[in-house]
Amino acid sequence: MKTSTERTAFSARLQLALRNANHAANHPTYLSREFNFRFSGSPITVHAARKWLVGESIPTQDKLRALSNWLGVTAEWLRFGGPEDNAVISAPQNSGASESAQSKLIADFMELDMHHRQIVQDFIKLLAQKGRLPPDLIPERAPRVAKLKTSA
Repeated sequence: MKTSTERTAFSARLQLALRNANHAANHPTYLSREFNFRFSGSPITVHAARKWLVGESIPTQDKLRALSNWLGVTAEWLRFGGPEDNAVISAPQNSGASESAQSKLIADFMELDMHHRQIVQDFIKLLAQKGRLPPDLIPERAPRVAKLKTSA
């Protein structure tokens, strides 16, 4: 069983790591959203993130590793503490986070049925073309997307 002191110390290290990586250190909604973008397992709730930040719980080992990779600290330091000199392993992992977010987005896209995939593809094409083509030169599928958008 984790003692209250362990949980409080973990919370302080997590907040320090968030601040050092230029992230909001006391916003559970922000923490849960950003963490879930980077974590391939089951997403955490805002309530779980709040419990981490206020010292009511400590994440499981897989979540600790994801946090440490994101924040650029060792998982050991984040969980157990120690000299701050040994905490930083690298700059926060932005590129990995981006790849993880893209992987999650692609996985979500692949779960859509064909009709909804086509709508997403058409929408992305429109966004990519915005500013590059005059409105009268947008491909023929675009009006269908626009019609769906305005009727919703």
